[in-house]
Amino acid sequence: MEGFKSGVRLCYRSRRSLLGIPGVKRLSCHSASQVGEEKPDVGNMSKVLDGRRSLLQAGQPLPHTHPHLVEPGQVTSGISREEYSQRRKCLMKRLGQEEGKHHVVILPATPRRYMIDKIPYLYRQDTDMLYLSGCLEPDCVLMLHTLSGSCAPRHHSVMFTPRHDPAQELWDGPRTSPSAAPEVWGVDTGLPLTELTRYLGHLEKDLGHPVLWYHASSPPNPELHHRLQAWLAAGRQAGTASPKSHIHALRLIKSPAEVELMRATCRISGEAIAATMRATRAPVAENHLFATVDYHARMRGADHLAYPPVVAGGPRANIIHYISNNQLIHPGQMVLMDAGSEVGGYSGDVTRTWPISGDFTAAQRDVYEAVLEVQQAVISTAAHRPTLDQLFSAMCAKLGKVLQELCILPLSYGDGQLMRAAYGFCPHHVSHYLGMDVHDTPLMPRNKPLSPGCCITVEPGIYVSEKNTAVPSRYLGLGVRIEDDILITEDGVEVLSDSCPRHPDEIEAIVGEDYK
Repeated sequence: MEGFKSGVRLCYRSRRSLLGIPGVKRLSCHSASQVGEEKPDVGNMSKVLDGRRSLLQAGQPLPHTHPHLVEPGQVTSGISREEYSQRRKCLMKRLGQEEGKHHVVILPATPRRYMIDKIPYLYRQDTDMLYLSGCLEPDCVLMLHTLSGSCAPRHHSVMFTPRHDPAQELWDGPRTSPSAAPEVWGVDTGLPLTELTRYLGHLEKDLGHPVLWYHASSPPNPELHHRLQAWLAAGRQAGTASPKSHIHALRLIKSPAEVELMRATCRISGEAIAATMRATRAPVAENHLFATVDYHARMRGADHLAYPPVVAGGPRANIIHYISNNQLIHPGQMVLMDAGSEVGGYSGDVTRTWPISGDFTAAQRDVYEAVLEVQQAVISTAAHRPTLDQLFSAMCAKLGKVLQELCILPLSYGDGQLMRAAYGFCPHHVSHYLGMDVHDTPLMPRNKPLSPGCCITVEPGIYVSEKNTAVPSRYLGLGVRIEDDILITEDGVEVLSDSCPRHPDEIEAIVGEDYK
């Protein structure tokens, strides 16, 4: 009976402590011995104190709820609380370069979106909001503002979150309460979302009409934007501007932690496509290959695919963004797969083209090797840190020459005419920035020289329409693209997606390997 009473007393005391009542302090060794209980050791007390954190409810993984995803000290997988804080500080420093002004930044979360009544799409956070906070929950708002009597980068961070709603959480799961926001995201203050406009009104008075940084032209959360419209239109004396270009400038250069996430997601992307090659046997349905690459990406640690993949068999490879993926691929045809994983909020983007029967035909190999030659030349050029536009020019020049070698373009073409004609066989850019979004930091210009820490793609292609009567008939309907993910380093480049074979001999060696 004593043991039973002891258990009840300890459980009651622990429960009081976890609710924020200082019961643990009264559970001393002296008081325990008075009722015949064993003296609690330090380990047991640590468990009781750790229980306070275990009651913390949030709408995203935490170190104590998802230790396999988030480590102690991290807000999201691989990114620490300190790094998120430093990102906010860097943004405020950029905005505060004009002295004598106060600044307020408003970054809304993406709302939950529904495919049909009450059936939501997979949620994906606005990446600018995610970059500065680590918040993975809908309907929150991050606010950063300078402090009265001081200037940037000194600032205060506030996360506004919806109040606890048991009925809604029954369907969508728990959400982070305002009081838990500082512990979950490392912000200074958490407040109910209903207090947003009132808080803004106080800032307007205290900071003397600060500059408002808010992306009003294309707001990520239309409902929240509607709430803010009255305040935005209330005759503000200071200007309003979008913070996106400043945030994208920060996102362009990856931190060491981001580089590790990029290495992981690009490696997984390449491995998943290589595994799909091994599982290919003719004939095959495009959607079966879709399912295969999705499966292998997730089994290697991806959260999900970063975008709807292109799985284009035969002549459908000439449709750049073909995502119907609902046709059969027949023996002798190639498949072009453009797929990437998302890991910890960072995206890979890899493309390979392979013969589903296992062997390239002579014409298929000619086109494939031509594209590979162009890609290798462009990757070598990237090591010298050109602009993306210069990479594109380098691709067009090299592509024109290999197309002449294939007798697709006349030898009589001069350089300018050759480059223009080459563009007709590869009507897309050879590169884009890569990171949290597949087409990352779109506000960053393509005429900006590459810098160490920047991730890009290199993706030349040759697409020969079946309707093109001016080329040798053996090439008609062929479409080949080879895409890899590149990290610009101090010493040159690092190919992050090297886990997927590129050489045609390597590809032929593994296609259908699972069935051999």
